Formats: sequence, structure tokens, C-alpha cells
Amino acid sequence: MVREELALFPAYEVEGIAQPEKLGTEIATQCRNTFNQPVRVDISTEIIDGKAVLVVHVPEAPPQDKPIFFKAQGLPKGALRRISSTDQHCTEDDLAVFYQGRQTDSFDSTLVADATTDDLLPEAIADYRQSCAEANPDAEELRWSDEDLLQSLGCIRRNSQGAWQPTVAGLMLFGKPVALRRCFPMMRVDYIRVPGREWVPHPDRRFDTIDLRDPLLRLVRRAQAAILDDLPKGFALEEGDLQRHDKPAIPLRVIREALVNALMHRSYRSHSPVQIIRYANRLEIRNPGFSLKSQDHLGEPGSQLRNPRIAAALYDTRLAETKGSGIRVMRESMEQAGLTPPLFESDRGNDQFVARYFFHHFLGAEDIAWLAQFKELHLSEDEAKALIVVREAGALNNGTYRELSKVDTLTASQSLRRLRDAGLLAQKGRGSATYYVPTERLLDNGLSSNPPSLSSESGDLSSNPQPLSSNPDSLSSNPSGLPANAENRQSKFDETLRGQLLDGISGTLAAKVGALGQRHPRKIYVTWSSPFAPCGRGVWMSCLPCCAVTRRWCDKTICVR
Repeated sequence: MVREELALFPAYEVEGIAQPEKLGTEIATQCRNTFNQPVRVDISTEIIDGKAVLVVHVPEAPPQDKPIFFKAQGLPKGALRRISSTDQHCTEDDLAVFYQGRQTDSFDSTLVADATTDDLLPEAIADYRQSCAEANPDAEELRWSDEDLLQSLGCIRRNSQGAWQPTVAGLMLFGKPVALRRCFPMMRVDYIRVPGREWVPHPDRRFDTIDLRDPLLRLVRRAQAAILDDLPKGFALEEGDLQRHDKPAIPLRVIREALVNALMHRSYRSHSPVQIIRYANRLEIRNPGFSLKSQDHLGEPGSQLRNPRIAAALYDTRLAETKGSGIRVMRESMEQAGLTPPLFESDRGNDQFVARYFFHHFLGAEDIAWLAQFKELHLSEDEAKALIVVREAGALNNGTYRELSKVDTLTASQSLRRLRDAGLLAQKGRGSATYYVPTERLLDNGLSSNPPSLSSESGDLSSNPQPLSSNPDSLSSNPSGLPANAENRQSKFDETLRGQLLDGISGTLAAKVGALGQRHPRKIYVTWSSPFAPCGRGVWMSCLPCCAVTRRWCDKTICVR
């Protein structure tokens, strides 16, 4: 790829490689010889516009091989770590984490230096036995002694002197509160009540907080009780019942799954609490430790466990499935309750995982009435969802849009840019750190779900969401609804043509090629010419997808200078 300011793609055009096999061999050789560990890369050749392009995929190194560094530079200078869209030189602390990751045993199976078996709470062990008996009365471990049970769970191990000593998992599962405070002062759960929708918007208005510190089984129950006591509730009176049944704004199963996931998958290397933040419109759960599973694959079968000892104990009590089903269960439960889908954000740079659960029903009558003010934009259903979420959460990125709409990266980028060009979203950040916030146009119409000025027109978008076109291309197919100036119309046309040209490329490569140039968008100029009179300085390209595939001329062509 070479930089071309006036190309159809805003920042790059395909130059091609004369000898892709030779170049691929040289790259593979360099990856084998340059680093302290041979790096095995996947190399393939793709053809774009008749030119060869080399695609190189570098998989993540296994923990036992990290850190990977340049042999000529050595450590720590030769090791780099990816933070957001930048490469940062590793520090001594970074290297310590990498070397700890080389251990065959997980961190939760390591011994706690200043803990003894006296720091374990007998009542917590009895609580575990009772939970196991309720889940499986015939479980074999119920007949074992406490010492045998703790050994089998990996909660105690012999130290160098041959004495039994608690592990991290043992102290987390069965430790006395005083021992937890002494050995892990920040390993707690903070329940925080914040007025409004933002984190402490007014310094004079202090938030309320409850600090919870207990063995994990009790901690899950106490945290769940704190959430349920504070959540808004509805009630239902079934036919034939004499008493009503209270229902929390978020389904109980979702709350339990969210808490168990946060405590089971959190990083116990990080001395930070799990935070449960109750806003006026949502519940946020923040736990230290990014997701080991790619965010694009959350909800798929299979689980990657950071703390296998803790996960096994929670599985025995049926609090956790350890099959990767928790995310899917939460999404399905929220959908069945008619609520906004939960949003998950894994931040590898800050080593944090955030889950957000909204209280209000999704695309209900009030939301439809609020969206009526944007009916001239012919929003698709996915774009309408995005506006509701950005109104409630205050920000939206590509990953969140994909999670809401189940679309690929390129489609999400195009939709977000349409909303940006329509003046509803403002773009912040660059590259992979790009995100979008609501503009004054979106907020001026009020965060109120039913502004008075729209009450007389709410019939235009009734409870039947038919006017919200299910065609995701509805914005591009009718650009006249957007601001009526030539530059915006031209931009919409360019985006449409660009998407059509990418239709002829395989999905994975199209996403990669389509992402090129989006970090530094530039203006391009298109002039109409006769289909059989090339200018000699440009490249003829068809405006119709069929012609882009068959390479035949049609009645409409453009010359890109």
C-alpha cells in the first residue's frame, strides 16, 4: 500500500508486490532470527484490482514465551507493549508480569506468604459444603475431611518447610475477613450509589458507598442483596395469586451472572476492588483484569479461565458454568425482559473489564417518540439503537456498535460516520481509540424521553417501528435527508461507491482494506466523464457492483484523478 492523497480510498491505494513469495520468505526468516524467540507468522497472498497484496498475521505469543524482544537491543529496551494505538517500551514492572505469566501454575494456586491455615473460616467451609450438597447431594467430596477437601480444591499447599499453607484461591474462598484485609487490603467489592448519569458530576454532591469484604460465596450473596435493595422494582400479580411478586429492573439471573463473572474472572494480581456503580439509568460493574477471550467472541462456547481454582469451586456450587455461557445468558435474559442489551468493554491497556446494564425498556413507546425528531434521516433500526445507547451512556465506539447490531467492523464504521455527518455524534480520539459522543443537536432535544415539543407528533413513529427502516443501507440510499450541501452529498456518494467496490473482496480482507485511511480522512474529488473517453491520468472504475466484479463497462463510470 502507498499513500495517495487523491485516491478513491482516502489515504492509501494498492501498489502491488512483484514477487510476493520472495518477500514472504524474507519476512518469515526475519521473524525467526530477529527476536529472542522465533515468531511464527501466517502469510498469505491476496489479489486486489489485479495486484498482489501480502497479508501477514502475527498471533499472540503464549504466556510461557513472553516477553518477546529484539535480540540486538536486549531487555528492557527491546521489548514493546501495545497500549491503545501506540507502542510503549516495557518497564521493569511489565517484565515482572510477563515472567510471572510463564509459571505453569495459575496465580490463584500460589501460596500467600504471611497466611496460615488458622486464617481459614470454618463457617465458610461449611457454607461451601451446604451449597455443594444442594447442587449435587451425591458429590464424593462431601464425605471428605476439611483438610482433604481443601487439598482437592487447591486451596492449601505445602510450603518449602512442608507445612500446609493457604493459596490465593483458599484465602479468597474461605478466608476470614480480618485475614483478607491483612493480606489483600484492596480485594473487596465497593457498591457505589452515584446521583445522576455521570461519575460525580457535582463535587459538592458526594456519592454513597458500601465496602464489602467476605469469602467469595458470602460476598456474592451480600453484593446481590445490596444491588436488589437499591434497584427500582416493578410488581406482577399473576392470575390466581393472592400476593404480588416484585421484579427488579434488571432480571435476578443477570445480576447473579454479572457478579460471579466479575469475581471469578477478575485479576487477583491487581490490588484494586471490584466496583459496582449504580447510576440513575444503569448499573456498571468494573473489575480489574481484561477479558482473556476476545470481545468479538464473548458469548460463544468455551471459556478462558484466569483463576481455574476459584472457577472450579464456583462450578461445584452451580454459581458458575465455566462453559462460556454466562454472557449469552445475560444477553438473552435482558432481551426477554425487553431491556437494552448489556454492553461489555474489555480494556487491555488499563487492564479492566466493564459491564453496563440499563434499566429502561429498549425502543419502547417513549424512545420511539424521542426518535421521531430524526425521522427525516431515515434511520435504520441499528442506528436508532445506537442513538438510544449514546443518549444513555454518553459515549459509543465501534465495538459497542458491533455488539448492539451484530455487524462487522466496516459496517459499524460506516454507520457511525453517517450519524457523525448528520450532526448527531461527534468523533473523538484517533485510530483504534476512536469513540463518539452526543452532539448539542442530539442533547438539545433533551435527554427527556418524551419532550413536550414532540408530543403532538409522536404518531409519526408509533409503537410499530416500521418507519425505522430495517434496511441498514437506508441512510446511504437516501442521502438527501442529510444536510443539503454539495460537500456532504459528495461524501455520501463516495462512501456508497467505496462500499460497493469492497463487495468484490473477501470479508476479512475487505474489513482490513476498508479500515485503511480512516484514521486521517481526506477529501477526494470525483468528476463525471464519458464512459468511452478516458482522460489518461486516472483509473476507470465502475459505479455498479456487477461491473466491479465482471470488469465490464457500463453506462455510468467515474474517473478518479
